Amino acid sequence: QVQLVESGGGLVQAGGSLRLSCAASGSIRSINVMGWYRQAPGKQRELVATITSGGSTNYADSVKGRVTISRDNVFKNTVYLQMNSLKLEDTAVYYCKFWTGPYDYWGQGTQVTVSS
Repeated sequence: QVQLVESGGGLVQAGGSLRLSCAASGSIRSINVMGWYRQAPGKQRELVATITSGGSTNYADSVKGRVTISRDNVFKNTVYLQMNSLKLEDTAVYYCKFWTGPYDYWGQGTQVTVSS
């Protein structure tokens, strides 16, 4: 059974940085896209960033220039989200998601809290 396990969330002051990681346990073949979503209290889940198997990236306008998504070059089933210049509005639960041919997989979420 495949599970996505996120780590790296926490409490950080505004302007600070965090690096989130998401690793798949179990074997996944043909990951087409890896991505990160977030959900703030009382808001809908929104897409933050994606990276394709070919390395193409896409970012939400709200995080462009502050966030970088990347894949591990050795552990192909691991994706990172480097977040810099964090703002109060970045506070949310962050979820990773892997898109494969037949299935999509979600992580359990990791809390990111940005304080003033």
